[in-house]
Amino acid sequence: MAQANPDINYIGIEMFRDIIVTAVQKAEVADKPGNLRLLNVDAGRMAEFFAPGEVSRVYLNFSDPWPKTRHAKRRLTHDNFLRLYESVMPAGGEVHFKTDNRGLFEYSLMNMTDYGMRLADVSLDLHADNPEDNIMTEYEEKFSSMGQPIYRLEAAFRNAPDEGE
Repeated sequence: MAQANPDINYIGIEMFRDIIVTAVQKAEVADKPGNLRLLNVDAGRMAEFFAPGEVSRVYLNFSDPWPKTRHAKRRLTHDNFLRLYESVMPAGGEVHFKTDNRGLFEYSLMNMTDYGMRLADVSLDLHADNPEDNIMTEYEEKFSSMGQPIYRLEAAFRNAPDEGE
């Protein structure tokens, strides 16, 4: 995404060191886009690194589904994280979410709606919809090649007026 949008800054956040090392290696192979930074931290610490209004969009791509109910607070679409994202975003900030896990997707749809977010571009099979602007992640390529549907949504915080108001 950083290569496709050189005028937009992207910051990848990953708490596991081996995954961030792989991301750094891939960025080096891709000639290190100047608009890409990587942080090896827990996403729960975002507010320590970003000021209110500093992040315009959060991308959640194939995050751990934490399928057990007792682990719901670890899901990146749980209220605790939604409040955190909202705290570093300007009015109307967006969360773009992709997953291969239907249970996590259903949980996220319900939780974001209950939180009061405005949903848009909800897809139950992203590749059947074939959007022009989709940039596939490695996990997306892997799961899609196995015939698994990819679920996607965009959600905006309602701290901005609805369109047409």
